[in-house]
Amino acid sequence: MPQRAASEPITIRTAKVSEIDALASAMDRSRNYIVNQAIEQYLEANAWQMERISAGIAAARDGKIIPANEVFDGIATKHGWSR
Repeated sequence: MPQRAASEPITIRTAKVSEIDALASAMDRSRNYIVNQAIEQYLEANAWQMERISAGIAAARDGKIIPANEVFDGIATKHGWSR
């Protein structure tokens, strides 16, 4: 089922409006399309980040942690760096 559009006034800094308009023009899209895509991507990225943070906190509470030195050693080994 298609989502119904809601109208909500927002304030955007003048410089950002110019950037949005430039991007919209380059993509042959509307300002509305660019702003909605940006909001969607922002919300998806932040939802993912919050899920990962919550999972990490739960793992730490369950004692499922690796000491920092082991993590750093693993990264150094993977990339051939010396520590």
